[in-house]
Amino acid sequence: MSVSQTHQTSTVGRRGFLAIGGTASAAAALSGLMGNTAHAAEGRRRGDDTMQAPDNGGYGPLQPAPGGELLLPAGFTYVAFGHAGTPLSDGTPTPAMHDGMATFEGQNGMINLVRNHENSQGAAFGANPYDPSAAGGTTNLVFDPQAMELVSAYPSLTGTIRNCAGGPTPAGTWLSCEETFTGLDVERPHGYIFEVPADATSPVDPVPLKAMGRFTHEAIAIDPQTGIVYETEDRGTSGLYRFLPNDRDDLTAGGKLQMLAIKARAQYDTRSGQRVGKPLPVEWVDITDPDPDSSDSLAVFNQGFEQGGAVFDRLEGAWYGDGSIYINSTSGGDAGLGQVWEYRPRGNSGGQLVLVYESTDPEVLQSPDNICVSPNTGGLVLCEDGGGKDLLRGVTTDGQIFDLAELASDNTSELAGATFSPDGQILFFNVQTPGITYAITGPWKNGAL
Repeated sequence: MSVSQTHQTSTVGRRGFLAIGGTASAAAALSGLMGNTAHAAEGRRRGDDTMQAPDNGGYGPLQPAPGGELLLPAGFTYVAFGHAGTPLSDGTPTPAMHDGMATFEGQNGMINLVRNHENSQGAAFGANPYDPSAAGGTTNLVFDPQAMELVSAYPSLTGTIRNCAGGPTPAGTWLSCEETFTGLDVERPHGYIFEVPADATSPVDPVPLKAMGRFTHEAIAIDPQTGIVYETEDRGTSGLYRFLPNDRDDLTAGGKLQMLAIKARAQYDTRSGQRVGKPLPVEWVDITDPDPDSSDSLAVFNQGFEQGGAVFDRLEGAWYGDGSIYINSTSGGDAGLGQVWEYRPRGNSGGQLVLVYESTDPEVLQSPDNICVSPNTGGLVLCEDGGGKDLLRGVTTDGQIFDLAELASDNTSELAGATFSPDGQILFFNVQTPGITYAITGPWKNGAL
């Protein structure tokens, strides 16, 4: 189903997308984080850690929550649902490797979720697969926020590989990204983006959006003012891309793929030696063949790099807020602990790239991956993907960090897919292994989120 077909039935719309996509406060949170980092080392020597939010963001310390699976602040509760292996509505077992996710307003007060599954080779888990020998894809879930329970769940995209992240569209659909690459010398090539309506109740027709590129995708973010789709690439040598659709309401109608470059600084390397706050003037170079007949996983990247395109280190999370696109470089920076970049569009051809944060201390932040914005305050929720045990971390609008959720067990699985309900009252996230979705609710108004 194309975007134009789902747009009329969507309850999100561009106005709603602007509201949930981020706020000026999200930019303030990152700016504060940047400023506080500069004083963190000195503060710790004085016993006054400027990075740590007072009273853990206003919520108090983590403690065992009822049920015993999570550590949460006092007054917060959770429900666990959508476990790997449990039957979907058609009897199909729920696939494992839960990853990126988004929420949408559903009918009769329900919440629709679209959830990625980062599986690789294996039998497709549902009907109508893109590739019968690929085990990744998406599932759609209907959640009742009053009863705090799962109502139904469906296979919605099957036969894809390593569906890691993606992003919502203004039309109420989810773009699911394959974090993989194959050449065209196989029956079903991989490395594409696929579109899934949030209200799908059976596997969609799996149409690869080839004009958006075949490479190791991670996430997308859409500027709702222009319809331009920004795409990240998750590998040590990666680029930042944008897709200019011929029809913003129908991504299957093709368009132009471009790669970011820094003006007068050909093949600029952002991975080290950067200065926070320094604006870099941007230009975009055309990718003439977004779906090349090549088995080289850098075939798309090299087209842009040869024209002066910039290099990043593992671009992952991407989101829109306050007229800018924010991008996580999970392994970027002099310490290799992660960077957060802001791209400020200026017209159709230029703009500025600004480093807003670079981690220098793993105790403060390590390897930021997925990020979401609270629709209540503009504070941030970060999913860490580093070594050891990961947490959900919060960031206040003053740029101070606090602990939001932790697994009570010794499970060191990746946490992913953090996303708020449209009204900001429920935070959903995934534990990739063994494959569980959690919904957290509580007194958000008491603190930073």
